[in-house]
Amino acid sequence: MDPSRTPVVVGAAQVRGERGGTREPLALVLDAVRAAGEARLLARADTVLAVGVASWSYDSVAARVGTAVGAVPRHRTDSPTGGHWPARLLDEAAARIAAGESQVALVVGGEAQAARRALGDRDPVEAGWTPPAEPPPFDADAFGSPQQLAAGLLLPTRAYAVFENRLQADLGLTAEESAQWSARLYADLSQVAARNPAAWSPEVRTPEEVATPTAANRMVCEPYVRAVNAMPNVDQAAAVVVTSLAVARDLGVAHVSHVWGGAGVDDVVDLLARDAYGASRALSACLDAALERSPVRPGLVDVYSCFPVVPKLAALHLGLPRDAVLSATGGHASFGGPLNSYSLHAVVAAHERLRDGEDAALVHANGGLLTYQHAVLLGRRPHPDGYVGDPVPRRLDPAGPGVAEPADTDLLVEAATVEHGREGGPAQAFVVGRTPEGLRAAAWTDEAAVARQLSLAALPPGVRTHVGRRVRVRAGFGAAVVTEVL
Repeated sequence: MDPSRTPVVVGAAQVRGERGGTREPLALVLDAVRAAGEARLLARADTVLAVGVASWSYDSVAARVGTAVGAVPRHRTDSPTGGHWPARLLDEAAARIAAGESQVALVVGGEAQAARRALGDRDPVEAGWTPPAEPPPFDADAFGSPQQLAAGLLLPTRAYAVFENRLQADLGLTAEESAQWSARLYADLSQVAARNPAAWSPEVRTPEEVATPTAANRMVCEPYVRAVNAMPNVDQAAAVVVTSLAVARDLGVAHVSHVWGGAGVDDVVDLLARDAYGASRALSACLDAALERSPVRPGLVDVYSCFPVVPKLAALHLGLPRDAVLSATGGHASFGGPLNSYSLHAVVAAHERLRDGEDAALVHANGGLLTYQHAVLLGRRPHPDGYVGDPVPRRLDPAGPGVAEPADTDLLVEAATVEHGREGGPAQAFVVGRTPEGLRAAAWTDEAAVARQLSLAALPPGVRTHVGRRVRVRAGFGAAVVTEVL
């Protein structure tokens, strides 16, 4: 094994901004970078890979980080939107080291959405923020089909609730049993976050506190209360320094984490072209592909947790108990959900756990609507075969039954959710179902009376789910509209 082509993490750091602070994302990122590595090492960076920043528009975070540390990187990347990018970029950095294309790489990411809110009506530029760059044009095709978007199934709060409700039905659970499972998971995650100094909300919560709807913990999309939704209004940043084992030895670095490699799988973007909603082909295939490359079963598994259905699906696929705590970070609801860069914090946490004696770790990252999956493996020792990853994802083909045009018809419900208004109570409903011809269609309603019929609270006695029931729809402008639950 050539030490000059053995990728290792030699430094990793994460920072949290002050509550009520108004520092911009780039400032937090640079704090993390400088905490992650010595100046002489940072200045040698020939690769800078930046997770896309959502809370501010920059021309190139990668270029600005390189300039700030005195480096002249030959390879620079600023990723698009997606929570999978931290793992995919780390895999790319390791692949470049293994190929001899790079000697020192920085992977960085950060957000300051809380600072944006703290500024209120003040101009961020007048407050010292970098003048914004022109944001990239909105590409609707990158988020789903016209039918999916017309039916309102773009927002993650709605889409992940649709997956959750189908999973509950497939497992034969009651709505209460499924909600209790989510509450236990997120209460356990809060305990992990309480031990993480970079956590935004480090308070330990009980399952009862997580599950109970209140004014501060309102129902968002059934069955998800606010306490199990990702919390994006945070100021957090992370940075990871990747180099070769040879360089690490030359520098006398005491602790390294070996980047064994990873695997990525991308599902079709269109939700209506998916094969099912109570499972994720991409997530399962990604975990399998990553674990197949590991010489040992990782003792630490950190799974993305923007909504409970993601760690639930991962635990079920891995054959783990339902009370398994798949996080070293603390979860999006308690640690914080810094939009695209959460999993870079998970890499920092895994690096620290490996230093403290853990043998191997798997960090999973999820992007889109259970669309983009990537997982990376890290170990205390070198992999017997060196770097075994692949930053280029495998892409799945559509597996759905075909999509129907909006029409006056009945749909057999495959999955559904009800969105509550901020004042409380059902306001809208979203349904994915099958037409009598077996095609798939999406429908919605903003009639509160119809939405109430699809609420979990309106299930008939002895019925556990709306899955399998029928709804009547009529053709609307671009999407079918639910008019009645049959």
